[in-house]
Amino acid sequence: MSGADTAVGVPPDAAPARPDGFAAALGDRSGGRWLVHGDGVRSRLPVARWHGPAEPAVAAVVARCAGPTLDLGCGPGRLTLALTRAGLTAVGVDVSADAVRMTRARGAVGLRRDLFDPLPGEGRWAHAVLIDGNIGIGGDPVALLRRCRALLATAGTVLVELEPPGAGLWQGHARVAAACPAGRLRLGPPFRWARLDARAVHQVAGAADLVVRELFRRGRRWFGELTMPHPPDRPAT
Repeated sequence: MSGADTAVGVPPDAAPARPDGFAAALGDRSGGRWLVHGDGVRSRLPVARWHGPAEPAVAAVVARCAGPTLDLGCGPGRLTLALTRAGLTAVGVDVSADAVRMTRARGAVGLRRDLFDPLPGEGRWAHAVLIDGNIGIGGDPVALLRRCRALLATAGTVLVELEPPGAGLWQGHARVAAACPAGRLRLGPPFRWARLDARAVHQVAGAADLVVRELFRRGRRWFGELTMPHPPDRPAT
């Protein structure tokens, strides 16, 4: 897949049916947004990081990409831009119109689309990337990884950010919350979400007909490189 092929093949934007739970957070760089899970776990959303330059952890992901790459759930596009600057054909995909606009404003290619809807170049991408917790998209990591597998060429890889070992797999609903002056959190609408750690990823990947080729860390952040299983060797005749 050449850069020209990708540019020509990117269809017009379409309004996704999947709700965008993070839309309100993208424009708030104050650090006052949280992701609140149905099991009570909550984490501050690093919105300022999303809008900033690529951090060392992103550089480690980019270094594992050697061909056309999809940045799934691209947000404001810092990874898409980093991939592009590395000389790779890269397309950021997000359900948020604001996220795609910000990605394009940075000089990268962005496509407004639900990643479960048809995408350009299906079955020909070298890499699909899910960072910043995007393994949670749709609330079903197995279905999400199967979708990634369908997007990839035979030797392609999925690069995914994971929770540290110990959190396991959690599936349910989450909400984006805004901090209020009184110290309370104002909750947005619920959407399906998931968490997946560096141990549970092996079983989840297997259910999606993928294997974990490598786990790697950058600071406190964990990542996995997933690939398609090699066919068994034929017995000697």
